[in-house]
Amino acid sequence: MARPKLRGTTEAFASRLFGAGVTRTHALETLVIASFVRGLSVRDVEATLADALGPEAALSKSTVSAICQAIVTEYDTWSRRDLSGIELDYLFVDASRFKMHDGSRAEPVLAAWGITTGGKPVFVGLAAAGSESTDAWGDFLTDLIGRGLRPPLLVVSDGAPGLISAVEQVFPASLRQRCLVHRLRNIASKVSSADQAAVKAAYWSIFDLTGLDEAAVAPSQRLVELVQARIDAVAATWGRSYPAAVKSLLADRASLTTYLRFPPEHHKRIRHSNFIERTFGETRRRVKVIGRFPGETSCVSLVWAVLDRASRGWRGFTMTPAGLRVLQDLRRALLHPPTQLHPADQAALAATIEAA
Repeated sequence: MARPKLRGTTEAFASRLFGAGVTRTHALETLVIASFVRGLSVRDVEATLADALGPEAALSKSTVSAICQAIVTEYDTWSRRDLSGIELDYLFVDASRFKMHDGSRAEPVLAAWGITTGGKPVFVGLAAAGSESTDAWGDFLTDLIGRGLRPPLLVVSDGAPGLISAVEQVFPASLRQRCLVHRLRNIASKVSSADQAAVKAAYWSIFDLTGLDEAAVAPSQRLVELVQARIDAVAATWGRSYPAAVKSLLADRASLTTYLRFPPEHHKRIRHSNFIERTFGETRRRVKVIGRFPGETSCVSLVWAVLDRASRGWRGFTMTPAGLRVLQDLRRALLHPPTQLHPADQAALAATIEAA
């Protein structure tokens, strides 16, 4: 596994397999993570490395096991870290299911990630759970709070009842946005294939602000009312043909337009919870090939390793002066509202002002 040396040239060596700037340790770790995510055993990993890099690169079982244990240890440290230095504008929460135990159904792994007040993406939390109940989500979110995470301005999630209930209990002052993508999936599942395209187009037209002037798309109650009126119009158009789909559209409808209170430049990324959906989806597809992980610890730590490395490439949010003012106003109104004075204190303050 020693890196080749280039003699008689100043050109830096770049491995076709690893790419430039990848250390030996990181390369091995990446290969081991990828192999285990595909469900390979320690023996399989050894064979995979030998096939990819040649017999001379084969690793001993102890070396592979050490790398795997290092990943578990790294995840354990990460999952206990202090979060008091993180202040979020947006918190996204979602779950994905993996098979962890013989004879058992797939179980959820709960995830949280967000965007800081500086517009930077951050992977916040990941943990296994027996279900997606209110208690399970409540324990997960309460652990984040216990480690110092402050309430965000907006929590973005799908419509899982247990998750919604837990968010409202743990973050009562935060606003909540229902994922528009998940809601569309619910609606589309109740529509015939012949009308799928038309219903989807009508749905997205509700939230299309193209053509409106800058003043019209500025965060305001008027904008919320405009989009809510569009929801009514679509419901009226399709209500007779697909009452179940329209019922899904109208359920918890206020949470579909919460994002309109936030900076317009953030709208397309805060109206759904699919921030890492592609990475989660790829991990699920890999697991389906082999059925299950060899235990809960292995599952969570390796899923974390994949998401942690993917998170290093996540894009942040643009923060404009106008957008920052909107977020600051929301923070004062939601998280730091003025203290209500006692009537006696109000009278004393009024007297002081009058005397002045």
